Amino acid sequence: MVLLGVLYYVIRPWQVGLWAALGLSGAAAIVYGVRRNRPRRPRPWYLLAGALLLFVLGDLCSAVLNSDYLAPYDVPFLVDMVYLAMFVVMSLGLMGLARSGWAMRDRAGVLDAVTLILGLGLLAWMFIIEPRFRTPGLTALDQIAAVAYPLADLLLLAMVVRIVLVARWSAPVALLAAGGIGMFVSDNLHLFARMDGFWHIGGSLDVGWMLLYWGWGLAALLPSMVWLTEPRPAPTAELSGRRVVVLGLSSFIPPMVLLFQALRGPVRNAEGIALLCIAMFVLVLIRLLDAMRIHRQALARERMLREAGVGLVAATDIAQVSDVVRDTATGLMPRHAEHRVILAVEEPERAAAEGEQPGGGPRPAVLCRTGELPPEHADQLAGFDTVLSCPLAPADGTSGGHSIGTLLVAAEEDVLQTLRGAMEVLALQAALALSRIMLNDEVNRRDSEAYFRALVHNTADVIMIVAGEDEIRYCSPSAAAMFGREALEGNHLLDLVVPEERERSAGYLLRARQERRGETTDWTVWGFGDRRLQVEVSSRDLREDPAVGGLVITLRDVTQRRRLERELTHRAFHDSLTGLANRALFIDRVTLAVDRARRNGTIAGVLFIDLDDFKDVNDTMGHPVGDELLTSVAERLKGVLRPHDTAARLGGDEFAALIEDSAGTGAIEAVAERVVRVLSVPVPVGDQRVPAGASVGVATTRHARDGDELLRHADLALYSAKGEGKGQWRRYQPALHEALVERLQLKADLDRAVADEEFSLRFQPVVGLTGAGTVGFEALVRWEHPSRGTLAPGEFIGLAEESGLIVPIGTQVVRQALATAARWPTRAGLSPYVSINISARQFRTPGVVADLLRELDEAGLPAHRMMLEIVETLLLHEDEEVWADLAELREAGVRVAIDDFGTGYSSLSYLRQMSLDVVKLDKSFVGEIAVSTQQRALVEGIVQLANTLGLEVIAEGIETQEQRDILADIGCPFGQGYLFSKPLPGAETFPWLVDDLDAPAAH
Repeated sequence: MVLLGVLYYVIRPWQVGLWAALGLSGAAAIVYGVRRNRPRRPRPWYLLAGALLLFVLGDLCSAVLNSDYLAPYDVPFLVDMVYLAMFVVMSLGLMGLARSGWAMRDRAGVLDAVTLILGLGLLAWMFIIEPRFRTPGLTALDQIAAVAYPLADLLLLAMVVRIVLVARWSAPVALLAAGGIGMFVSDNLHLFARMDGFWHIGGSLDVGWMLLYWGWGLAALLPSMVWLTEPRPAPTAELSGRRVVVLGLSSFIPPMVLLFQALRGPVRNAEGIALLCIAMFVLVLIRLLDAMRIHRQALARERMLREAGVGLVAATDIAQVSDVVRDTATGLMPRHAEHRVILAVEEPERAAAEGEQPGGGPRPAVLCRTGELPPEHADQLAGFDTVLSCPLAPADGTSGGHSIGTLLVAAEEDVLQTLRGAMEVLALQAALALSRIMLNDEVNRRDSEAYFRALVHNTADVIMIVAGEDEIRYCSPSAAAMFGREALEGNHLLDLVVPEERERSAGYLLRARQERRGETTDWTVWGFGDRRLQVEVSSRDLREDPAVGGLVITLRDVTQRRRLERELTHRAFHDSLTGLANRALFIDRVTLAVDRARRNGTIAGVLFIDLDDFKDVNDTMGHPVGDELLTSVAERLKGVLRPHDTAARLGGDEFAALIEDSAGTGAIEAVAERVVRVLSVPVPVGDQRVPAGASVGVATTRHARDGDELLRHADLALYSAKGEGKGQWRRYQPALHEALVERLQLKADLDRAVADEEFSLRFQPVVGLTGAGTVGFEALVRWEHPSRGTLAPGEFIGLAEESGLIVPIGTQVVRQALATAARWPTRAGLSPYVSINISARQFRTPGVVADLLRELDEAGLPAHRMMLEIVETLLLHEDEEVWADLAELREAGVRVAIDDFGTGYSSLSYLRQMSLDVVKLDKSFVGEIAVSTQQRALVEGIVQLANTLGLEVIAEGIETQEQRDILADIGCPFGQGYLFSKPLPGAETFPWLVDDLDAPAAH
């Protein structure tokens, strides 16, 4: 372009073409510079290139019009339209460059530009426009052009001056200013020198226009041209030195013009000059008000920043700093302005690497696009286009000159430009607070490291750092106590593990590296003295930590703990006396066995085993003997079962067995048969042989859907076996369930019967076998059931004993029996007594003696007319309290009889020890007395022994005359049974006694 300028003055014939080439080169340079440098906003530069093209077109038209070819034609309006269009496009381009660095309107800049235009416009009017406008012979178009050209030049100069004032000074700014000033000077000199006619090619004024082409083209080619359209700090209302000079000169123009005219002669355009002075005064006043407003805003922001400083000083962690920064940024924002604030604190190493510029030092605060941010921040700021990024780098160097994070504020671009300085100060304060907090954390961390170092050196746990090949790189001093040597560095970790567990341990280390999770497991290792130690192993993958660089393995000796846990677990699921499985373990295995049998198509069975009369063993021989019996039963039970079957003690004398994987129910029933047979043999305990007979209930999965139902079925079968006699087994049958339901219903009815007193008595006569007549009656209870009729004792006494209702039933029986006996007729020497059965549970009720004596007194019956029948087992406990109660009753006159004598243990010895009145011989002895000589001899011995001890004997269950005669022959004095009478209702006892009194021998 410089070469074209030189050739332009050298080769005059080619001047038109060279001038056009020069102008086109300037436009081409701008376009090329925009394409190469890629400014943020290219449109203003393209407008300047278009303006240069229009300038070239206008010059070409002017040159052609001044030539001889178009002399006859008068078309000046065409040239004027091109030039005016050029000024419009050029003004738009310069305006875009002046304000493209920020999105907000620069009100102060506009006011300053208007002031400059008004001052220069006055000069242009006085010396250029008015003289040309008053030239005679001008057409209307000429007059418009005379006014438009100078005003356009003034606007151009104002735009250039504004760029110089607000943009950062650089080579492109200087070149743009030089080109603009060159054009302004050439245009005005041309207008001042030539008041008419068009541009004539080849003049000296062309240098100013060449300077326009050269300067603007070179400005676009420089890489720094991009800074003209980059975001920059918002313009302020403060007056810089350059602005004061420019505005001062502009403000002095109207009064100087007025003074100049007043000194030379009459003042022209005084009204316009006065209005211009007023306008400039108003502009100055508006400028002052803006400055005051901005000053108030600055004070408010300064106050908020001071408050933020106080809050940041009090902050103790990053979260509190973030809250203070967010609240302060919100307070600095204009009212109702949409915004979002992120305080991104980075790791110190990453901040040092990313927070610096290439030239060193932290990055400056910049406006950027949201898409230019890291993805995690861009996602949080979605919906905003512009973000102010302020690095967190303390000015005092507390972070080593590095940024420790970034303050990101997203809002409208004009808002961010306004608050840029305040946000930078806030970021600095936040950086100082964060540096302080991080420094405290670092100090605490180092103190913690020293503390934990002391812990590691003194803990009983062994802490190791294991390298990639499972080589021990570090081992804590506690290894000496566990392994007998402290220096384990360099050894292979798996060499410490027993051989059978090395493969599993290697898999653990592999998972710890691959899955990066701290799993806990147990290893068995070789300890000090080749002892096997069980250690709890935990790991943490710190291979990426430069301070560690490996797996951290912690070994804790848990040998004693695991041994204790196994012992506690065994105790929790096994019986402490027999070592068999307890109820919890047995139920769990039954559940699993039922599921397995269902899957495999096999049969599983459960045996419920209950020892017969075990309570009598405990009562007569003591609990130590009972414990030995239970232990022996457990050993026998395990001997009957297969190794994979389960034997259990459910509690007390209740045992159970689980039979699995059986092909059919027959095999399970065979096991039940063997159990009954094995337990039928008495167990030798010391010098005694203790009976161990048992009843067994059998249930299988054939009738059970799950474990609970199987256990219920076995319990029902055991109940059935107990009900049908001792020492046998019974299998579950569906009918047993119905019987259980009936039993439960009967138990519920029994509760109601006690409340409603539904019990009645039957009285069976006790007669003399040698003609003494009726000596008394045994009271037998009956239950008058509303729907089932009269029930015998065997149908409900067992339930009453189990439920405890036997006590209130016994009370009602005693009261009814005594009331009936009190009304019986008597005669001299013969007063029939009433014999009442009393259960062991009722007799052990506190205050039973006082209650019985009170009932006798209320009934008005003499004590000798009541006889209590007690069961033999009541005397087998050697209970001093029971014996004392019996002695008290006998002293009061009540007689005491042993019921069902001969069915218990060691009965004869108690006959010698206890002072009793009557022995009632069980009907099992009487039933075979007529057919068995041995039975007769036994009964005869019992009668003789009773006579020797002074006891009366009453034989029960006499049904034939032969039995009566035999008993009379051997000396048995009394008897009762169906031979004499069945049990009579209370009302029928009166005629019986009357007949008996009249004819005592008839019965």
